[in-house]
Amino acid sequence: MHVTVLLQEAVAALVVKPGGIYVDGTFGRGGHSRLILSRLNEAGRLIAFDKDPDAISAGEAIKDPRFCIKHGSFLQMPSMLRAMAVSRIDGVLLDLGVSSPQLEEASRGFSFRFTGPLDMRMDTSQGLTAAEWLASVTETDLARVIRDYGEERFARQIARKIVEERMRQPIVTTSALAEIVASVVRSREHQRENKQHPATRTFQAIRVHLNRELEELSLTLPQCPDLLNLGGRLVAISFHSLEDRMVKRFMRTAADADVLPRGLPLREKEVRRLSRQKLKLIGRAVRPEKQEIIINARARSAVMRVAERISTGED
Repeated sequence: MHVTVLLQEAVAALVVKPGGIYVDGTFGRGGHSRLILSRLNEAGRLIAFDKDPDAISAGEAIKDPRFCIKHGSFLQMPSMLRAMAVSRIDGVLLDLGVSSPQLEEASRGFSFRFTGPLDMRMDTSQGLTAAEWLASVTETDLARVIRDYGEERFARQIARKIVEERMRQPIVTTSALAEIVASVVRSREHQRENKQHPATRTFQAIRVHLNRELEELSLTLPQCPDLLNLGGRLVAISFHSLEDRMVKRFMRTAADADVLPRGLPLREKEVRRLSRQKLKLIGRAVRPEKQEIIINARARSAVMRVAERISTGED
């Protein structure tokens, strides 16, 4: 069963206007979308996106004229909105990472907790599986991916071991990969430091790389402010430090006005007009309450950040 993380907090942060137009950039199993719909009136509209065909099937079960779901990445949001004759929206929600159904279904290959085929694709209709990628990637590139996307300090040793083992037999299951990584990262010191399975970081790194998660996020974030009406909100929920760092830096940069000469007799609205400031930060980073983490352990790493579209010289 999928439990939506920061459900009430995220929808409250959007400040849903009954007649507004909103985007759920990562539908998942629709927890956020259903709550947003409950706050819209007949004039309101919600457009959802997801790369996962299973999520699309779940979304198509929602029979509501105010709602539609599109198969694709949130990176395609501007072009898809234009095709729907939507020029501006009142809020966009990005709930990043993998969903519980993806992790819990062995056939998807996202988790080392279950033995299954090494797939890891969010969109199972296209792209290389993890097994196919591991069969051909160079040791250097593999080490780079594990280091950069998994922040794994044993990246070189893990990559070397994977390349050695694939020469003996193809690595095609989650348990096979997990055992290979564990044979390298087995020191008591490492497990005591991290309190997690030795393969956690490697699985994350391969998944992030195969699905272009950070690349798509880095290209999507700069497009969001220009899609928002004044007062519209961007809400992003991250589940690991690389995502959160990217969201945090983007929001801070978009909220920083160009430095103007000191002492100028300007009102606040004039300062904004002369700067390129597009967003203002709303509150501090929000993390799940203890009770939510008890109910849903996956929530423990979640971080939500919120920014609001403000006037600029272009508006």
